[in-house]
Amino acid sequence: MNNLLQPVPASLARRLAAAAYDLILLVALLMVATALYKLSQLIWYGEARLRALSEAGALDQDPWLSLLLACLSFTFFAHFWTRAGQTLGMQAWSIRVQNVDGSEVSLGQALLRFMLAILSWLCLGMGWWWMLFDRRKRTWHDLGSRSQVVRTGQ
Repeated sequence: MNNLLQPVPASLARRLAAAAYDLILLVALLMVATALYKLSQLIWYGEARLRALSEAGALDQDPWLSLLLACLSFTFFAHFWTRAGQTLGMQAWSIRVQNVDGSEVSLGQALLRFMLAILSWLCLGMGWWWMLFDRRKRTWHDLGSRSQVVRTGQ
């Protein structure tokens, strides 16, 4: 079939390269968010109280910080996927996530895609490697969210 009618699926190498770019950006964002969160704790509790909480181990596992970082991570990807279909890493590697008809994914699809991508990583990347055996080059998060990642240029 003509490539103008049938989009070319993105290769695993391109997807992983884009993911590596995005990871760098995401880690920077999460570091800034963590610093602001800790600064707000310092302002709220005061230095002496915060030090006492820290020494007692009360800050070792902070569910609010974990929730904040998880929400920010999802927001990062959902913002890009639901607008232009490309994160900054995807732009650099000329790939795009979209529906089969070429439209942007919905917020619900982005959430499902995000959760399944995490599951894919937790299963030692099995969800990513799956595309090597799928004839349409789809990962678990492509299949689950009913979306596809395609090349946008050469």
